[in-house]
Amino acid sequence: MSRPEVVLYKSVPPDVRARLAEHFSLTEFDGVNDGNRAEFAAAIGRADGAIGVGVNATPALLDGASKLKAWATISVGYDQFDVPDLTRRGIKLMNTPDVLTETTADTVFALVLSSARRVVELAELVKAGGWKASLGEEYFGTDVQGKTLGIVGMGRIGGAVARRAALGFGMKVLYSNRSRNEAAEKAYGAEHRTLPELLAQSDFVVTLVPLSPATERLIGAKEFAQMKRGAIFINAARGKVIDEAALVDALASGHLRAAGLDVFEREPVSVDSPLLKMKNVVALPHIGSATHETRHAMASCAADNLIAALTGKPLQNVVNP
Repeated sequence: MSRPEVVLYKSVPPDVRARLAEHFSLTEFDGVNDGNRAEFAAAIGRADGAIGVGVNATPALLDGASKLKAWATISVGYDQFDVPDLTRRGIKLMNTPDVLTETTADTVFALVLSSARRVVELAELVKAGGWKASLGEEYFGTDVQGKTLGIVGMGRIGGAVARRAALGFGMKVLYSNRSRNEAAEKAYGAEHRTLPELLAQSDFVVTLVPLSPATERLIGAKEFAQMKRGAIFINAARGKVIDEAALVDALASGHLRAAGLDVFEREPVSVDSPLLKMKNVVALPHIGSATHETRHAMASCAADNLIAALTGKPLQNVVNP
């Protein structure tokens, strides 16, 4: 009996690749680009499964994939997939929701602290030889301890951020979510608010919602105006959850004190983006889960997902069960 054909389109650790090779006949791509896109589409057309990250699974791509039964994305987000279309075609989509929770929450808090205490700006000042004497008020930051943190999207990562905020920094935690998170309310004293209420009452606002038609540009000019003057905004969700032009205006006017961004509307972000010219913006290259340990765990989880789906084992992490 022939082994299932699988397209691996993202480099994974050797032990994870070896595990996949035990079960499947692999066709491998180290990423997909204009130079190999046609070859990739042909491979998907022959495949029973696919595993990787960074490719839009368009209907045109899937039209030629009559054998495809399962797709494992090495990510928690799945906005590159049309889930109803996959479901209609009988293709299981699986993600990696649990293994990156803690490290992404660490990244969120790194953005909170570095934005509040102007860490990047002042580190660059020192490196440039600008530290000549004790710094005056024009270089002061703002405290994190005891402030109010508003979390837009209280899922797994939101809960982990709430734990750090409440238990580590004595912060009051507010959250806006489609449903109540009673666990976070009980454990961290988190309080549910409408989005306008959260924006008006928070010293720091963190967005952690998944990207969907309902959340695209969820935070725009109106919402930035509703935030406290001097508040700090953190986006670790998806770039398109906010209106970047409106964020630029809110920062340039002085209404917002600072912003910490791990995601952008277009990635990689253009070097011409006004955000990159602002000293009060901490900009990261979408590294929320980028540690050796977590990326290995994500690849391993995705491999387990695909192996289960194509070998008849109980399924986990299925987006469209």
